[in-house]
Amino acid sequence: MRRDYPASMEIRLDGNPDFGEATCSLAPGEVLVCEGGAMSRMSGGMDLNTRAAGGIMKSLFRAVGAGESFFLSEYSSPKGGFVTVAPVTPGAIVHRQLRGERLHLSAGSFLACSQGIQLDTRFGGLKALFSGEGAFVFDVEGDGELLFNAYGAIVERELDGELTVDTGHVVAWEPTLDYSIEGMGGLKQTFFSGEGLVMRFSGQGKLWLQTRTLGETAGWITPYLRA
Repeated sequence: MRRDYPASMEIRLDGNPDFGEATCSLAPGEVLVCEGGAMSRMSGGMDLNTRAAGGIMKSLFRAVGAGESFFLSEYSSPKGGFVTVAPVTPGAIVHRQLRGERLHLSAGSFLACSQGIQLDTRFGGLKALFSGEGAFVFDVEGDGELLFNAYGAIVERELDGELTVDTGHVVAWEPTLDYSIEGMGGLKQTFFSGEGLVMRFSGQGKLWLQTRTLGETAGWITPYLRA
């Protein structure tokens, strides 16, 4: 059966891969949902509404465990206009058009979406709690436009088999991929190799990786701050 999808929101990406930003052109009455504080600039006459997506508890989980803001911002205008959004950290932005698909995002990766996208927060398991990248996974699904961001540049991989990735370098992946969070071998390798926990992916699907991690950058800078 033929399915009619909503018209695509016009989105222009600038500044990739180092300092990405996204300018979203909204039709009259169209709504852009984005991370709190992500707005960089916008046209006049825009209305702003804030909400706790999914209720108080899910918003709390999203803020504490998934690295996202407690409240989401919704921008719209009866006359239309534009909103430019930018992530907190420097890096690339990915624009993905969803047509009923589902994606998993790592903590802190969600930036913005159109109103047809549903957002949910899911506990990633006890090992995720100690991975240093957030205990919760951000699930997105629906029909519309999705924007997510990386720290550094984005590497897009089409996987057919297996791949091991440091937890800090994972940005997003398709649900057709199975994964587990494991140590790098035994206790000695896990705790003293400097690698810590990794995500082992298997199956067929796409995943997006980032070339840098915020934790490693912070660790590199810290000794200079103490000097």
